[in-house]
Amino acid sequence: MADTLTITDNRTGKTYDLPIADGAIRAADLRQIKVAADDFGLMSYDPAFMNTASCRSAITYLDGDAGILRYRGYPIEQLAEQSTYLEVAYLLMHGELPNATQLAGWQHSVTTHTFVHEFLKRALEGYRYDAHPMGRLVAFLATLSTFYTDAKDIRDPDIRKQHAVRIIAKMPTIAAWAYRHSLGRPYVYPDNSLSYPGNFLAMMFQIAEPNYKPNPVLERALDVLFILHADHEQNCSTSAARGVGSAESDPYVSLAAASAALYGPLHGGANEAVLRMLRKIGNVKAIPAFIESVKKGEGKLMGFGHRVYKNYDPRAKVIKKLADDVFEVTGKNPLLEIALELEKIALSDDYFIKRKLYPNVDFYSGLIYQAMGFPMEMFPVLFAIPRASGWLSQWMEMLDDPEQKISRPRQIYTGSDARDYVPMSKR
Repeated sequence: MADTLTITDNRTGKTYDLPIADGAIRAADLRQIKVAADDFGLMSYDPAFMNTASCRSAITYLDGDAGILRYRGYPIEQLAEQSTYLEVAYLLMHGELPNATQLAGWQHSVTTHTFVHEFLKRALEGYRYDAHPMGRLVAFLATLSTFYTDAKDIRDPDIRKQHAVRIIAKMPTIAAWAYRHSLGRPYVYPDNSLSYPGNFLAMMFQIAEPNYKPNPVLERALDVLFILHADHEQNCSTSAARGVGSAESDPYVSLAAASAALYGPLHGGANEAVLRMLRKIGNVKAIPAFIESVKKGEGKLMGFGHRVYKNYDPRAKVIKKLADDVFEVTGKNPLLEIALELEKIALSDDYFIKRKLYPNVDFYSGLIYQAMGFPMEMFPVLFAIPRASGWLSQWMEMLDDPEQKISRPRQIYTGSDARDYVPMSKR
């Protein structure tokens, strides 16, 4: 029979035909496979969801074996070369690229919502000066939920859109203020005459200039980096946004959960780990010894390999070219020479080739951010700012999917059987 999977249960001898659609079977169809009438039914066991599709999505297409990444069908390379972040954010959220009128209206909507409530300035004073900016971002997003109580009306598409715009607009402001508070610098209010990345650079680095003008090369580089990080299918933070959102939580707390996931060093902190590795290597002459230590299992080659990509990460190709443009302005990052030689050696070594360990987006992005003046603790925040549009797109898609319910994975219980309570005197 076409498009079915036939399963024979050797415990009972019964045979079952399960429909196949889009290269998958429905896990719930396994429930009919039982050994007794009162049996719960067969489950699939998939730690870390290595081979489980939790949703249908029309947002991001990713083929890790071929090294392909597309937003709504558009290759990431084309978007990085020709588009802007706000145009890509519109694409992710609306499904199509905007025309000139739509883009102008979208940019105006975002620009007019960049300011945040004055209370947040006072709330910043409650943090230690050295509090991590990512922790503050998580808290601030949740706090905004208390300012905009109508955001809980998640079934109203107009209200959803209004708050999505607010989040995209305010993310750079919150991030920049958290950074400046850590330095004891006065906060810089948004300048709505600047572009989205230009405004962020101004709020981060403006000191006394009455009219801050970001370097156009760095401004464009940041815009491209934002495009590359806007979405990436069902990753850890996106799954967190969908999981929390499935309880019909508002977008602010759903994105706070996503940001908390991104806070982890295995997710948003990966490019910081690359810089720490390069610093540890110290110089080009030490690379062969470091490579050998990795082969022996004594260390990790950070910035190489990916859960999904088994080919050269297409975002890494864009970033490598972008690095040349940035370093022309800032001067070369002293760690760049180590990075280039490390990549060259690793890509010619059978050990890494057989394991399909290719550079990913994190390998060069940290070098660029550092050259632009961003401290390492800001790296995950720089990831979160553009990813907000992806999270919101995924969150709204999940709410509109009639098959989705509140997220509730099953488990395989491995604890004790039923036992009686033991009084304290007998323990």
